[in-house]
Amino acid sequence: MALRTLQKWHGAGNDFLVEVTEHGAAPWWTPERARALLNRRTGVGADGLLLATVGSEVAMVLYNADGSSAEMSGNGIRCLAAAVRHATNGDWTSLDVHTDAGLRRVKLKMDEFSGYGSVAMGRVIFDDTLDGTLGVANVGNPHAVVRDDESWSTVDRERIAADLAHQLGGANVEFVTPISDSHVRIRVIERGVGWTLACGTGSVATAAICHREGLTGADVTVDNPGGALKVTLNGDVATLSGPVQFVANVEWLET
Repeated sequence: MALRTLQKWHGAGNDFLVEVTEHGAAPWWTPERARALLNRRTGVGADGLLLATVGSEVAMVLYNADGSSAEMSGNGIRCLAAAVRHATNGDWTSLDVHTDAGLRRVKLKMDEFSGYGSVAMGRVIFDDTLDGTLGVANVGNPHAVVRDDESWSTVDRERIAADLAHQLGGANVEFVTPISDSHVRIRVIERGVGWTLACGTGSVATAAICHREGLTGADVTVDNPGGALKVTLNGDVATLSGPVQFVANVEWLET
């Protein structure tokens, strides 16, 4: 049996369990263990598991709720940075994190258990637009953005998302409703998770595609079901801002 100590954080309702360890620690997590931990009925429950290794540099590994790996999470990396700060009693306001999508810089303003932060998300790469979408983009992970239709049911959206994810070999799918040139609303079906309260990379992909299509400007508030995120575009380079909130310390006993 192994006892793992983790922290639970969320960003606009997008929740993560975070384990902070030192570089050189022997790998322990597997997709099966991550899936068991993240199960909302028989485990602790969360959208994802973040593994932070801390030394001269900080690195991030991300497991989705189904045990699959993901390259990047805009909300998750803020949660990871806050968890590292908490675990190490840090007082810094900026942290560079190595991810599978490349190096990302996180800036945080924290009270003890809550705060607000921004992440330099890098370039948004546009792919060929698929039929039925506003566009397809990669923000370290793949996204398809669809203009929402209030006449659609949840089943309709799930069918559309499954078809697009199949065409793309796996992708997050965002259903967007433009509100003004600086404000949109989205619903997200996330790869490896399903419906989620917020998606940071999805908010970036949505804002970038809406801006390209002339639906919004370069500064966009993206209303997710769990709260608002802010996307600022400088050409094709994006910055994502949003809240971070501590939930609990967790001890997980895996047999």
